[in-house]
Formats: sequence, structure tokens, C-alpha cells
Amino acid sequence: MQTLSPFTLKPFFSPRPWGRGDLSPWYSPDELPNTEEPIGEAWLTGPACLIGDGRYEGLELRQLAVEHAEELLGEWRVEGEFPLLLKLLFPDQKLSVQVHPDDTQARAMGQPRGKTECWYVVAAADGAEVACGLRDGVAPEQMRAAAADGSMESLLRMVPVTAGDMVFVDAGTVHAIGPGVTLLETQQTSDTTFRLYDYGRPRELHLEQGIAASRVQTRAGKVQPTIAGRGVRLIQEQYFTVDRFELNAGDRLQLHDAIGRPHCFTTLSGSGTLCEVGDVAGSRLRRAQSAIVPARCGAVELLAGDSLTVVRSMV
Repeated sequence: MQTLSPFTLKPFFSPRPWGRGDLSPWYSPDELPNTEEPIGEAWLTGPACLIGDGRYEGLELRQLAVEHAEELLGEWRVEGEFPLLLKLLFPDQKLSVQVHPDDTQARAMGQPRGKTECWYVVAAADGAEVACGLRDGVAPEQMRAAAADGSMESLLRMVPVTAGDMVFVDAGTVHAIGPGVTLLETQQTSDTTFRLYDYGRPRELHLEQGIAASRVQTRAGKVQPTIAGRGVRLIQEQYFTVDRFELNAGDRLQLHDAIGRPHCFTTLSGSGTLCEVGDVAGSRLRRAQSAIVPARCGAVELLAGDSLTVVRSMV
């Protein structure tokens, strides 16, 4: 008998040296950890995130993935955890220049999977940019020299971004994020990162591992959106599909196209409820939080309390 309905998660906050000191547009002070360090990331579907409502309120997502793998994950139960990690990134300084391994490289290291990701630009200051890939002809010896003399940025392809852009970053892409943006990241559930350069910050670098994982030619870059039903398809790739839905106050939207697939909704603005069609109860959608729809759920319905913008990420 099915016991899992859609449920919300409480964000897990990660301080980072490049993070933002004021998250008041997104979170209230009582939601944030008591730390003097700036917050760089809010993990919205991380293994340590606590379930925010329903029968399993207070349980960590990782524990639910073990105890109710069939209902939560369906065919993806072999993953052993929710297959998509959603994060909000809040950089006020430059992130490190880094790269992630692909599945084959990660498994050779004893990790379950690699890390392919995408970034939806929620907000961007004038002149904001990200780095996606190496310039043509860059060789490993140039990367070693640039890491030593501080010229690593000169080897990167810089991409200007504005709110609403979607950027694909496949595994093996050397990349970096500049300040002045807020990003919603959808990625494989992995935290394996090789830092190539960190602007002099006293953090560990992984130069040789990173060079070994890097590819000169990748498919990284901006992705053009398409219309998909009542939503906008932002990206469709091997590991994830990401859509955006915008509803006016009082609108209802039923979605049947993700039945059997674990997926999640992330609220970017407004509020509303999410429930399985036919269910009298529902989960409250709040800004900057995610709600998960287990694989064994049927069709779901969104109800906008006020103007509502949500992003759906699904495997």
C-alpha cells in the first residue's frame, strides 16, 4: 500500500568563503544557521535535508531513500538516494575554478556517480558572467602554469548571463561562477569537485586530479528554452529535465507527464500547494524550498495561492 505522498524539504545551508551575508530576500533569520560565515549554498534536496511535512516530518531524506526506496525512487532505487541534488547558489565573490568527473572517472575513484549539472539564472547583476570550458588549444602544462601564476581565468571561455538563462555544464567542463548572480543548480547527486584554482584562498586544490578529469571539448553553454505543454522546457539532458511553470493567483495545473519518475518542484516566487490529484491534503509551497514527488505517485496538481513560479526537475 502506498504511504508516500508529495512532501516538502527544509533547506540545508552550507557556509562558503565566497557566499552572501544577507539572504533576507529568500529566507527569514530564524531559518538560517547561527554562523558568522556567509552562506554560499542552500541544498534543497540534499541527503541531510529534513522532511518538512507529512507522515515522515523530521526524517532525513537519505533515511527515507533507504527505508522507502521502492516508493520514493522506483526504477532509480539502485541509486540508493534521491538522484537529483538541487541547490541555490549565492556567490558574492568568485567561486573556485573547478571541474567534476564523469561517471566512469568517479566510479574508478570509488564514487557512485559523476557530476553533470546545469544552472538556471534566477537573478543577475549587470555584467554578470560564468566560465564554461577551456579556450581552444589549452594544454595540461598551460593549466599547471596558470594555476601557479594566477592567470587561470585567461584560459577560460567567459559567458555573460542574465536572469532566465539556462547553462549546461557537463562533466569534464572546467568552469567557474562569478559574483552577482543567484543560481538554481540541478545536478547529479554528487559532491565530488576538483579545485584547479581558488584565488589565493587557503583551501585544498586538486590540480592533477582536475586536469585528468578535464576535457577541452564539451557541450557546455547556454541552452535555448522551448515550449512544453503549459510550461517552458529549460533543458533536457541524460540526467535531468528541467521545466518552468508560471501560474496566476488561483490557477490550477495538473501534470501527468512525470508519473513513475522521482522529481521535485522548487518555488522561485509566490506560494501555493502541491498534491497528488484526488488527495484532499497538500504540501505548502514556499519560496526557495523544494517539494519532492515520489516515483510511485500519480498525477500531481499545483494550486497557486498568489502568482507562482516553480521549476520542476526530473530524471
